[in-house]
Amino acid sequence: MAIPLRVDFLVMGAGVAGLRAAVELARHGEVLVVTKESLGESNTHYAQGGIAVATEGASDVRLHLEDTVNAGDGLVYRPAAEVLVREGPERVAELMEWGAAFDREGGRLLRTREGAHSLARILHANGDATGAEISRSLVAFARGQKRIQFAEWTMVAGLVVVDGRVAGADLAGAGPLATDPGPHRVGARSVLIASGGAGQVYSDTTNPAVATGDGIALALDAGAALADMEFYQFHPTALALAGAPRFLISEALRGEGAYLRNDRGERFMERYHPLLELAPRDVVARAIAREGMGARSGEGKAGETGTSEARPVLLDLRHVRNIDLHRRFPGISAFLGEYGLDLERDPIPIGPAAHYLMGGIRTDLDGRTTLPGLYAAGEAACTGVHGANRLASNSLLEGLVFGARAALAMLNDGLPLLPGAGPAAALRPMAKEDDSLADIFIHHLQKAMWVNAGLLRHESTLREGLVAQAECEANLERFVEQGKTSRSLLEGRALSRVAQAILHSALARAESRGAHFRNDYPQRDDRNFLRHSVVGSGVGDESITFEGW
Repeated sequence: MAIPLRVDFLVMGAGVAGLRAAVELARHGEVLVVTKESLGESNTHYAQGGIAVATEGASDVRLHLEDTVNAGDGLVYRPAAEVLVREGPERVAELMEWGAAFDREGGRLLRTREGAHSLARILHANGDATGAEISRSLVAFARGQKRIQFAEWTMVAGLVVVDGRVAGADLAGAGPLATDPGPHRVGARSVLIASGGAGQVYSDTTNPAVATGDGIALALDAGAALADMEFYQFHPTALALAGAPRFLISEALRGEGAYLRNDRGERFMERYHPLLELAPRDVVARAIAREGMGARSGEGKAGETGTSEARPVLLDLRHVRNIDLHRRFPGISAFLGEYGLDLERDPIPIGPAAHYLMGGIRTDLDGRTTLPGLYAAGEAACTGVHGANRLASNSLLEGLVFGARAALAMLNDGLPLLPGAGPAAALRPMAKEDDSLADIFIHHLQKAMWVNAGLLRHESTLREGLVAQAECEANLERFVEQGKTSRSLLEGRALSRVAQAILHSALARAESRGAHFRNDYPQRDDRNFLRHSVVGSGVGDESITFEGW
């Protein structure tokens, strides 16, 4: 299938936000969905725990709102949270009508509880494969819409800006299975970025390989503002086993009663928060990091990041007797079984890993960015709905709610097609040795970000991170100057831009709040920082401002 030269709407990303938007847009025009790998390969697919939704009436909605606001550590934009919890039940009901099958017992939807939730409101599917089920149902429904075309294994290499407005995008193949290798310039009335987060900016992450922040970097380069980039959520419980990937061990296990224990077998969360294992994610992640680096004896140094555990920290379910853990968590059980571990028999070694970006492309409540013609939704966007720390299982709901709202805004704005500014530039593929070298530069950046801009930060470590970021960018730019390109190069440049925004935003926020903790500024400072950081063009210390929403 050839990629069209013009469409009404171009959607970058095939996760929950992108597909929900595409379905809405297809009712009124021709839609092209561009996805870097096969359809459905996204952060959405790998979400385990579930989707938070208040289905028990007005009081349930109010409680969900307050839980969301409280988890965000003072920085949640309340109108955004109100939209999320109010419109969430309708979006989830709609999803079930389209074929999503959540777990039931006797016809009744099963719900579980996760950290910082006041009650059990998390719907789940196939035990611990909620994202995969939501992705499956949305992909199937979207494929049934005749006005949606898909460009798989295809990357957006650049946004086309004409007279100060986004008017299309340049596409390039991202693998041998590309729909059409390109390069192509596709004109569109408007473009939606729903390309997910950027967990791959860190060496330790629960995110899949596709999560390289491409859309966020493209928006910044085109002139759109970013916001709250310092707030990266580190999931407290990723598998920490030599030779194994940082596989996500769902928060739902703690919702079902799992304990956290240090190397002495002690439950330690009582020293950090009254909600113990069900405290907000930022609190639990820092507690695990501190236990691992010697918090009891005061061995942690002032400038340490605390992201490399010297001591084991364990997730223990051996006392849980009221549920069949293998049936409740079949995916996690099967994965652990490959490494000789059993949820019912063995304490599981865990540690924090980069999981979710609360910041992203700054938008209003309808997905409009600061650049006309460009919209964003899902993890790539920042409405302020998560504040400084996302409430568990609000992410899939965010994609559904704000994906639909962004599509309606694109329709209501009714922008016309504009002529493009010439054809897309043809670039030379990089040789294998150049691609391998680019990968090395990227790996150095990822490790530097983990060490210098992880859970526990300090001005000195953040400055070291900027040195590593500048070196990576300079090395990658040499290939660009030679007219070369590859998927690795495009992803590496995106990661470098995202890293730069995170580092400068973290330096500018001289306080600790939510997922952002500064050892040199350990207290929350509402007087100076009860505002959102905004990244303008030309990222640097001087380009970060703090604004109300």
